[in-house]
Amino acid sequence: MTTPSSISDRTSKPLDGLCVLDFTRVLAGPYATALLADLGADVVKVEPPAGDDYRHIAPFLADGSTAIFEALNRGKRGVVLDLAKPDHRAIAVALAKSADVVVENFRPGVADRLGIGWGELSDANPGLVYASISGFGQDGPDAGRPAYDIIGQALSGIMHITGDPAGPPTMIGESIADVVSGLFASWAILAALHERERTGRGRHIDVAMLDAMMALQPLTVARYLATGEVPMRVGNRHPLSAPFGAYRASDRSFVVAVLNSKLFTTLAQTIGRPDMAEDARFATDPLRLAHEAELRAAIEDWAASLTAAEAVARLQAAGVPAAQVGDTASALAAAEMRGRPQTQVVARTADASFRVPEQPARFVGAPRGGGRPAPRLGEHNAILSDPATAWRTRR
Repeated sequence: MTTPSSISDRTSKPLDGLCVLDFTRVLAGPYATALLADLGADVVKVEPPAGDDYRHIAPFLADGSTAIFEALNRGKRGVVLDLAKPDHRAIAVALAKSADVVVENFRPGVADRLGIGWGELSDANPGLVYASISGFGQDGPDAGRPAYDIIGQALSGIMHITGDPAGPPTMIGESIADVVSGLFASWAILAALHERERTGRGRHIDVAMLDAMMALQPLTVARYLATGEVPMRVGNRHPLSAPFGAYRASDRSFVVAVLNSKLFTTLAQTIGRPDMAEDARFATDPLRLAHEAELRAAIEDWAASLTAAEAVARLQAAGVPAAQVGDTASALAAAEMRGRPQTQVVARTADASFRVPEQPARFVGAPRGGGRPAPRLGEHNAILSDPATAWRTRR
């Protein structure tokens, strides 16, 4: 039952009060914990004395920090511990004893050797939710194999279906294997926390980059399982429908998405080719796919005298889904114009602020933004003097 107090609680962030101890580095793990920090979790990032590798990777900001580190470690507090030292390990265990969540992305077996593995920490804190992110999972013949984004893209098959059919397999232009691993880890952590509400017990979560990349391809995997045919590259068009892809106007490319005969009739009328809607070659989606080249020629003949903006405006006015192919700058600007910005402003000092990404979900009534910048190396080491009270030190 909804009560007045539960309604007022919705003005807070969903994860306010959640305590997350973050042993992660580089990308997949830090992305998972950044998503939790965006939602209000108190994330304490533990770094070695040299710091996270991404502290040293350009581009650098005016204050000496790095854009990628700031993006992936927004909203967190930060401490330095040398886990090779017994007294530092003891502090890490003390922090974990009163945490809700621990996240690590060491190679399998490393956390155990450092004394911060699931076994030791769950003994100290039976309600702990512990997430391990790795390339190939915590066991099996490939568990110790190093993994980077390009490895996950290559082995998962996603490179095989990306790119021009006449060209080589192509990487997706983002570290998608790392990102999706972090996303699934954060999702699993929240599921385990819900389970803990029922059972009082924590859970060890094992997220493998390769598994996450396979889960990212439900349509491709389903097609293979149903037909036994290995999906191939189709370039900038849909593998099953047409016209559905990227087309050239006089200045740049635009995309069109037609998934049924009603939309196809509207498209044909809009581009001045109503005859195509009566052409037997284009009577069904499979037939249109078989004759995609003829459809492409008709659309690009029509668009040759138009800019992409003009072509999209005419298609949208008729009800045909279409859009210009933008870049990062235009996508961020459009998000701002729609009143749904995808970044937040963080300030290190009164005179120095910058933008970092933010998770996309809107929790109606809860504030967005307002997070702290990523921590300086060892910025919050003062909390290590009394780990038992560290989680009561709020922002």
